[in-house]
Amino acid sequence: MPSAQKPMRYGHTEGHTDVCFDGTGSCIVTCGSDGDVRIWENLDDDDPKSINVGEKAYSFALKNGRLITAVSNNTVQIHTFPEGAPDGILTRFTTNANHVIFNSDGTKIAAGSSDFMVKVVEVADSSKQKTFRGHDAPVLSLSFDPRDVYLASASCDGSVRVWKIADRTCTTSWPLLQKCNDVINAKSICRLGWQPGSGKLLAVPVDKVVKLYRRETWDRKLDLSDPFITQPLNVVAWSPCGQYLAAGSVGGNIVVWNVETQECIERMKHEKNYTVCGLAWHPKHRQIAYTDTEGNLGLLENIGDGKKPNDKVASTVTKDYNDLFDGDDDDYLNGDMVEPQSSPKAGADEDDGDDDDLRPTSGHPRRAVIDDDDNSLDIGMIKANLNLEKEDGDDDQTSGFPALPLSSTQQPFYDGPMPTPKQKPFQSGSTPVHLMHRFMVWNSVGIIRCYNDEQDNAIDIEFHDTSVHHATHLPNSLNHTMADLSTEAVLLACESTEELASKLQCIHFSSWDANKEWTVDMPKDEDIEAICLGQGWAACATSALLVRVFTVGGVQKEIFSLPGPVVSMAGHGEQLIVIYHRGTGFDGDQCLGVQLMELGKKKKQILHGDPLSLTKKSYLVWVGFSAEGTPCYVDSEGTVRMLNRGFGNTWIPVCNTREHCKGKSDHYWVVGIHENPQQLRCIPCKGARFPPTLPRPAVAILSFKLPYCQVATEKGQMEEQYWRSIVFHNHVDYLSKNGYEFDENTKNQAVKEQQELLMKLFALSCKLEREFRCVELADLMTQNVVNLAIKYASRSRKLNLAQQLSEMAVEKASELATAPEDEEEEEDFREHLNAGSSAREWSRPPVRNVQQDQEMEDAEETDGCEEAEETPEVPKQRPNPFSKGVTSAEATTPKSVVIASSSQGRVNPFKVTSNKKDPVVPTANVLDTMSKYSKKTSLSGSRAANKQNHLVIKPLTPKPKSKQASAASFFQTRTPNSSEKTAEEREEKAGNEPHEAKVAAQENTENRRPKTGFQMWLEENRANILTDNPDLNEAEIIKEGMSRFRMLSSEERMAWTEKAKGGALNDLTDDKKRKRPAADEDEAKKNQEQNSEDSNLSKKPKPLDQSTNVRLSAFAFKQS
Repeated sequence: MPSAQKPMRYGHTEGHTDVCFDGTGSCIVTCGSDGDVRIWENLDDDDPKSINVGEKAYSFALKNGRLITAVSNNTVQIHTFPEGAPDGILTRFTTNANHVIFNSDGTKIAAGSSDFMVKVVEVADSSKQKTFRGHDAPVLSLSFDPRDVYLASASCDGSVRVWKIADRTCTTSWPLLQKCNDVINAKSICRLGWQPGSGKLLAVPVDKVVKLYRRETWDRKLDLSDPFITQPLNVVAWSPCGQYLAAGSVGGNIVVWNVETQECIERMKHEKNYTVCGLAWHPKHRQIAYTDTEGNLGLLENIGDGKKPNDKVASTVTKDYNDLFDGDDDDYLNGDMVEPQSSPKAGADEDDGDDDDLRPTSGHPRRAVIDDDDNSLDIGMIKANLNLEKEDGDDDQTSGFPALPLSSTQQPFYDGPMPTPKQKPFQSGSTPVHLMHRFMVWNSVGIIRCYNDEQDNAIDIEFHDTSVHHATHLPNSLNHTMADLSTEAVLLACESTEELASKLQCIHFSSWDANKEWTVDMPKDEDIEAICLGQGWAACATSALLVRVFTVGGVQKEIFSLPGPVVSMAGHGEQLIVIYHRGTGFDGDQCLGVQLMELGKKKKQILHGDPLSLTKKSYLVWVGFSAEGTPCYVDSEGTVRMLNRGFGNTWIPVCNTREHCKGKSDHYWVVGIHENPQQLRCIPCKGARFPPTLPRPAVAILSFKLPYCQVATEKGQMEEQYWRSIVFHNHVDYLSKNGYEFDENTKNQAVKEQQELLMKLFALSCKLEREFRCVELADLMTQNVVNLAIKYASRSRKLNLAQQLSEMAVEKASELATAPEDEEEEEDFREHLNAGSSAREWSRPPVRNVQQDQEMEDAEETDGCEEAEETPEVPKQRPNPFSKGVTSAEATTPKSVVIASSSQGRVNPFKVTSNKKDPVVPTANVLDTMSKYSKKTSLSGSRAANKQNHLVIKPLTPKPKSKQASAASFFQTRTPNSSEKTAEEREEKAGNEPHEAKVAAQENTENRRPKTGFQMWLEENRANILTDNPDLNEAEIIKEGMSRFRMLSSEERMAWTEKAKGGALNDLTDDKKRKRPAADEDEAKKNQEQNSEDSNLSKKPKPLDQSTNVRLSAFAFKQS
């Protein structure tokens, strides 16, 4: 009978794991880094007896009913076996012991520690101790000579020593190993072994060979090697008869030699390529138990049976071809995929369809049925090579190629990349199916646990918010293995058995009728592999490569085919995401595809089977949606990726959970993602990939971080924050586009934050004299923030930059004016604004403070008094949008700012108070009007042009200040009045500003004064307008009035303006003078004194009553 490799199973948490058989071979005993020693009756034992020996067990030994363990409190302790009762401490070290062993009769133990010591202690009387000093680094492993004369030890100092036990002297020392400073850094733990019985030979694993040394002479007798071994050997073990030697490698290969003939009789590849760190022969049978550094336990049976001398050649070929298909890492091959690499195959006991792949020579039964003569063997071989074998999925009928050695002279015929076994389907948020107590799902709604032990096979459902539903306990008579949970229903599914079909069961607890459960049987031979729930629907993916959609009440809906076997699926609202195998990956990579569909009224597919990006050599461990409905997934390397809807539905990495892990074998198990606030909710798992059900795991919250470069610098940090804010607020646009409710406040807050970061980056680039970069940053800003940037640039004496930015602002303004389709989307938002309903939410004080703006404020305050005289009408204070204590419209989005000003006319956000009921003149945003005037169009023309693109805007009555903020444009830059000098500079620089802009400016400031000239003119002429056009509404009257007012000569307009002012101010005449061209030269002289570098700019008169913002924009758009 050929040898057989049993599927591995989960034994302990990730970390070094040791194994041995008890004296009679009736059970397998293991110990691991979880501090437990487990006693397994056989590999399929689902309830091994467990003895806790400490926090972490490094090594153990078993003989004559005594169990010796080296544990993390630096002691070597003794327990009775199999009872597990503590029986005292044999010896202590100053650090932990790395290896403990019994001698052949069980009377002594030897222990080697990281404090460089080796001790030999008598079990009966622990006071009889011998200490062996001589190693210069931690001791890796030990081996007692069967005759009790010598003790061999290997150490991190690179030496292997043989000690004479009686006089504690070092008999010989070989410098064989690579030096290192600690056990965890050692390439190999170098478990050496004396040949049982005679002790004639000492076997030492050195790199990829086993060196055999003769007793007494200590010379090297021979080396055992094999081309199958590609990485250093970690551990060797002699068969009890002393005839065979087994060795396990760091790469997961196990090789067995017949020592006399030096012939390799067995080769086995670990199904997941994990490091083999424990090997133990059965005392009577040809079996080897082995463990790996991930805590798994495996068994190799019938070693060396069925050997045939004439099979060598064939086995060579089949072996190498098998390598192709079986896996270097069977990671997910035979388990639930959610299960981690550390976990064993879920299918330890049901080895049904999982073994259909071609097998390696380690002895899996082959599919070809062959005779004993050479010809038929060749045909089998050829079929294998051409992959023509019919895989019938019925393991029972297989006979096979026996396990055969590959002679060292033959070279493998295929050395290209190896295919990766496909990962098995899994439910996100579940732990492996083979566990008796497991999570079936943990998501943002609740937790479903499954208990499957002697007493009970049941399912517990618990809701995070008990107002959704109370906790429920269900019997699990159908043996459900998959579950999903939403606020409407619980969805369960089980695989088919010989008698029963695969079933989908839904408990629709939110239903208003009495029948809350329904069940659907799948067709024959179709197994459910993944399930999910959305809003009002449920879906399952089956082994027939179908996705079946149901309503939550049980009506069958659409069915569609998948291009490959499903890996996992998730639902949220109307969205369904399905991940499946697009093909075969190579060299440890999976080859997955993703489909994203919307199952609402308009059914559509968003992602059409695009390749899914995974970190190299990783696999998928979680897929789902953020609480806001953005698809996300996590791979086994801890990278969390999110769909970036703002960049063509690409995937962007938003977090790497490995960066938060303390140890190499620690992981985070994701349970939910929130975009607002930005939180990754997950459970820290120490030394494991998933949490146990008890004690109840605590959820940790990790922050997101996009992998931008140089995030330690100020620039990199702000760039990362800016783009993270953009990515994490894409969902707002998605929700609004799809008609969902969303919090306007959130969006406004986000845009404010983004624009603030851009302004900080702009200031930083200005300081670094990177003007081109400043323009690139300004391109990302909204129109009003460009205003602030222009102001900052001119304040920083960067006139070339200010000029560039002003041109950009003109473009931005004209783009805004000619974007009708945007207008439609903004309509609701405008109405929302006009209604003033959100006034309250918008008026919280801003939190942040942009340093450079503050600096400007300070600079401006220095020259406070002169301007106060010259521009007495400007109110005394303007909220600085970035200063801490000012109540301004914190939350307005700059985009909405533009809308606010264009839709509401001149409701001035910074007006001190105004309760007057005058109609408000609707004009566009300052920069809008600028762009139009620059084209020398008349105001009425520009309004008419606007009329086609903008909604018809009804004039608004300005509200008292408390509500005024709703219209506030957050970034409308108005310097406080004290800022006289700079405002004047700007006034002068604005030399060639078109006259129309001044009118706009007057209109802009109208709300601050009792009446403007235009309003007085309109009151008198309203009757005439109405007689000419009786059917005009208020807004149209104002438009018509504006166009007529524009046709008046400038003197007439001026007269009206002065009339409005009513000569209230004493220095008005000076200001009027300033407006006359005659005053030009005086003005110019004054400017030259103030600012010599600006002397070449042409000067022009300027209305006195312009807000600084208008002056600024006037400067921005000066025309050469």
